[in-house]
Order: sequence, then C-alpha cells, then structure tokens
Amino acid sequence: MILLAGALAQTTLTLDGTVTEGGSEFVLVPFDVPAGTAEIAVSHASLTGSVLDWGLSGPDGAMHGWGGGNGEDAWITATAASRSYLPGVEVGTWNVVIGKARLEQADNPYTLSVTLHETAVHTDAQPREPWAEPAPIEVGARWYAGDFHVHSRESGDAAATFDQIADLARERGLDFVVITDHNTTSTLDLLVDAQRRNPDVLFVPGMEYTTYHGHMNAIGNTALLDHRLGVGDATVDRAIDDVHGVGGLVSINHPELDLGGLCIGCAWEHDVDPASLDGVEIQTGGLLPVGGLFSDASIAFWESMTSASHMPAALGGSDDHKAGIDLGFQGSPIGDPTTLVWAESLSVQGILDGVRAGRTVVKLQGPADPMVELVATDVGFEATVTGTASFVRFVVDGEPQVLEPVTSDPFTHAITLQPMGQVVRAEALIGGDRHTVTSHVLNARAIPPEEEGTCGCAATVPSAPWALLSRR
Repeated sequence: MILLAGALAQTTLTLDGTVTEGGSEFVLVPFDVPAGTAEIAVSHASLTGSVLDWGLSGPDGAMHGWGGGNGEDAWITATAASRSYLPGVEVGTWNVVIGKARLEQADNPYTLSVTLHETAVHTDAQPREPWAEPAPIEVGARWYAGDFHVHSRESGDAAATFDQIADLARERGLDFVVITDHNTTSTLDLLVDAQRRNPDVLFVPGMEYTTYHGHMNAIGNTALLDHRLGVGDATVDRAIDDVHGVGGLVSINHPELDLGGLCIGCAWEHDVDPASLDGVEIQTGGLLPVGGLFSDASIAFWESMTSASHMPAALGGSDDHKAGIDLGFQGSPIGDPTTLVWAESLSVQGILDGVRAGRTVVKLQGPADPMVELVATDVGFEATVTGTASFVRFVVDGEPQVLEPVTSDPFTHAITLQPMGQVVRAEALIGGDRHTVTSHVLNARAIPPEEEGTCGCAATVPSAPWALLSRR
C-alpha cells in the first residue's frame, strides 16, 4: 500500500454512539457519500474490555468488506482497497457495520472517523484481476492432498501472504489449499496473480462464513455472503443456497470448538438441514495432542448429520492464520490435518467434484499419517492401509467394529455386510489413537434376484460412491 503525498480536499465526519446489549447483533451507522468522492477512509477507536467487529456496507445494502477485528483503518477507492475490503466508491448512503462480538458491559461507547477524499490518498500495488477458474495444474485421477481451511491476510486476524501459504503447502507435499477468509470475497481478485506466481499449488477460492453462533466453510464460493443475521433477509439457509447457487460446497467448521471468549462463535449452534451440507470439518488444527481440537466430538457431530440418504464428506482444515510462522493458538500449520481427495484432475472443479462424491480421507495429524483406501466389494468392503499403523477398523452406522491389527504394509482388512442400507467408513489407529478417517459409503451394492425382498431395502439401489475406485 502506498500513501500519496499532497494537500487534498477532504471532509471528515465524526460519528459517536453507544453499542448496548440486546436487540440486533449488528449496529448500522449511516453516512452519506456525495458525488466527486474518490476515496472513503474509516477509523475507529479501540474499546477496553468489550470486542466490536467492523465492516462497511454500500448504498445497495450489500457488504463492501468485513475487517472484523482489523486494528488498522479501512479505505476504499474505485480500483483498490485495504485488506478485507472491496474496491468501488458509489454515491449514496453507506453504513459502518458494527458487530457485537463480545460485550463486557451494558453500554459500550464508540467513536468513528469517516474521511471522504476528493482525490484518492491511497493506492495498492497488488495486481487485481477478476477471478476465473485456472486451467488444471494436473490431469489424471489420483488422490490429491490439501487443506480446506486456510486464512490469508485478507482475514482481519491473519497475516499470511499467498506466497507464504504456497511455500508451506509445497514444503508439506500438498497439492491444493482452500482460502477461507472471514466474511469477504476480497481474496478473489488477488488469486489470479497469486496462482500465476505459484503454478504448482492450486488455490481454491472460498470463504469462512463467520457468525457469532457458528462458522461455515463456503468451498469454491464466489458469492459475497451476508453474515449479518437479523439484518434484512440474511439467514444461514440463504447463505447455503447462495453458495450452492454458484456451484460451491458447504461444510461446517470446528462444530464442537467451544472455547468461550478465546474463539467467539466457533461452536456450531445453528439449526440446518443435514441434507444441505456437503461436508463437515472433523478435525481442526493439529497442534494439540492426538485428536486435535475436539475431533472426537466433531466426528460425533458428523455422524449425527449422516444417514443412508445423505452423507456429507469428511474434511480437515488447519485453520492456519500465519502460514506456519510464529505458531500460537491460531498458528496450526497448513497440512495439519491433511485431506486427500480422489479427483479426476488437480483443478477447482476436480476438487469440488471429488468432495461432492464423498471421495475424501482425512489424516488427522498431517501428511505422515497412514493412508486408508475404502473399496466396495461384492459382499461388503475392503480397507487397505499403507504407512505406519497399529490397527484398522470399520465403523458401521456409527458403531466401531473390532480392531484388526495391521501386520504388514500395505495391509487389507475386509468386512462382509448384510443387509443393505448401512453407512460404512474405515479408520486407521496408531496405538489407541485414531489418526485417519475415510468418508462414509453406503452399503448399496446390487442385490441378486434371489435376495430381492429379503433385506428390507429396495431391489434397486445406487452404486457405492467408491465402487469405481478399486485399483487392484
């Protein structure tokens, strides 16, 4: 960012007010932008104790950026913007959007300064191009390794550049990362140049739909989703519809991550139709001991969203904010955990199609964990483990089956199942700790004519999603 020198005509508005408990979780503070305005700049004083989030909405009511907890001033010109915000200055009534992240007292005074410049004061050297899906990096069906939950500096609480993200992903042997910045699509226009600089690591666009009652991943999303629940017609269901409307996928992030004020709104509290979910983040981060951040509870949540009629994919994300630099609470490095996706190509559409088909495996602690491949057979399933593992087991309708010791590398364990309609997955363990989890597969192989009507299920059933993945 470059600050231009010179005396420029400007108008400064001081907007004072008080945020109180109760009512809407968002406060709108209006101000008018007249014709001839080339730049809008907004600054705010920090509070002591309480935590407020900050953003801007334009004259049409749509969000123009969400800085969340950004400490620096926000600014917007016709062609550039500070991080987390979108370029474009329109005439009309704007609003500073204040989010009640955490209120420690009944009355919380704020002071805003809005400066309207007739000549732009700031410029940004970052190359911006409208996002378009890049050509596949690689064509060919295989397991591609990635991380579904990575923040760049376009998130107000993150510091990682796209090059730092790509460097760490490359170092850890990943093929792709999903960029999931909080409540903004400011990332999109920057990804084209970032992809050009890093042609061997695929950047998948996304957004973390961050509310005060749960976080949701919008994978492959290009729509600016309105997270201001209770403002206008913004709802979680509408956001899910908007993601699906642009061909993206929806996954619940860290659904059981209840850390109180350390992670505002991180645990999932919204009521959604399980059939609307494409995935669940069963593991978030890998810094804590085996199991990471609440993975047991997150897996139980995932199981509760799963049925024979709908099976959201297992996903894992580091929630990395710093590209592995200066690791702390928000610094779990990219690739911890690692998610493997069986896809026809290393492309945005290829990864989305693989997740949509439920062809994923999550290595809970990272790339070094064992691999498990689940294949449907004529009588049940086979799970083949490669790498170092102590045990493998199937989980049928949420119930763990007998542990089978792993005695070779590779090692194959089979299960025979009857009747049809059961939901099956497989796990690999090291010692007594779960390290690798596959997505679910429906026990829905074709029924021989002589068995029709004997299993309590339909005579014609769809093929298991992984039935074609056998490479024996």
